[in-house]
Amino acid sequence: MKHKSKTQITLVGGGSSAHALIPFLDHPDREIRILTRNPKEWQSNIVIEWQDSFEKINATYSGKLSEASSDPAKIIPEAVIIILCMPVFQYRVALHHIAKYIHPKKNVLIGTVYGQGGFNWMVEEIKKKFNLHHLSTFTIGLIPWVCRVKTYGKTGITYGPKAVNVVAFDDQNKFFSTADIFHDMCFKWFKTGMFKLAENFISLTLSVDNQIIHPSRLYAMYQKSKGIWDNLDDVPLFYRDYDDFSAQTLKDLDDDYSLIRQHIIGHYPNQTFTYMLDYLSLERLSYQSINESIKESFTSSKTLATIKTPVVFNNNHWEIDKNHRFFHDDVYYGLCIAKWIASTMNINVKTIDNMLRWSQEMLNDKILDDNNQLIERNPQSGSPSSYGYQTLNDIIK
Repeated sequence: MKHKSKTQITLVGGGSSAHALIPFLDHPDREIRILTRNPKEWQSNIVIEWQDSFEKINATYSGKLSEASSDPAKIIPEAVIIILCMPVFQYRVALHHIAKYIHPKKNVLIGTVYGQGGFNWMVEEIKKKFNLHHLSTFTIGLIPWVCRVKTYGKTGITYGPKAVNVVAFDDQNKFFSTADIFHDMCFKWFKTGMFKLAENFISLTLSVDNQIIHPSRLYAMYQKSKGIWDNLDDVPLFYRDYDDFSAQTLKDLDDDYSLIRQHIIGHYPNQTFTYMLDYLSLERLSYQSINESIKESFTSSKTLATIKTPVVFNNNHWEIDKNHRFFHDDVYYGLCIAKWIASTMNINVKTIDNMLRWSQEMLNDKILDDNNQLIERNPQSGSPSSYGYQTLNDIIK
């Protein structure tokens, strides 16, 4: 009797989401491997602890990792599902690193648990360059659970799931054929977090979460203290200590995004954008909350309460970490994309411009020119023009 072959799932990158996916996707019919720069640090049994905001462990889940390798030639060709687990700004480089090892004649599905940053544009780029005609794409709008690494390559932590998750596919039939994978990511363990199918990728790109939360909060902190604190205990917690000025800054940024969203909906009346939502609408959907204000959505959150502000010790004080993914993900692959779209529609986005000017000072970079236009030659920018797209029609798919 012929045995059914196992589904080969390969994770690329050892981020916190990898520490969650290995236990959650563990199944007798699947084999999970990981491509990582640190294969010797990964154990064969990976554990994730579900903790509350007081670090009490509610439950523990474990899963088997079949192989860890730094060589894409060893584990990419056999993969039928590839999931990137790394910061957004690393997606594009990683895709080009593994593309030539993806089986060109096998139906392979590639995606990420966090779909910000135009991930579908990145995949289209490698499909054309490497003739990967059988490659399909998915992206999840927001990470299904708040997760962190406790011990790298061994133990992760989750503070709980979202109540509703949203995912987009280039081939929507794949959503139904892979339903078991997405069921096991969240609902199987938490009895909440079912996945909904978005009609298009742009809805997830412009349903804003991290890309407005992180820069606006850091900006507000900077305005109060120049982003500098004498003692670590003085550094506010990122969400639990959220204040009114941070909330207003986020609202102003979200209002700019709402202008962009409204223009897109008006330009494409025959398309559906069910999940292209403003911040509070997205928060209420994701958590099934009844929060009445932006500030309340953070200060009352049980899953975000323990998250710290990214800081480094420098010159005898603590300061905002300028090398953190909160800048490289959310500015270059968040705000820059929104700015590009706004420019194509001649929309004035004063708060996005202000945030980008502040960011370029923090990062010692040049993002906007003297006319408040994106500098397209910036190699770090994730704007659509860096993929050769010139018009709004090019990206509304």
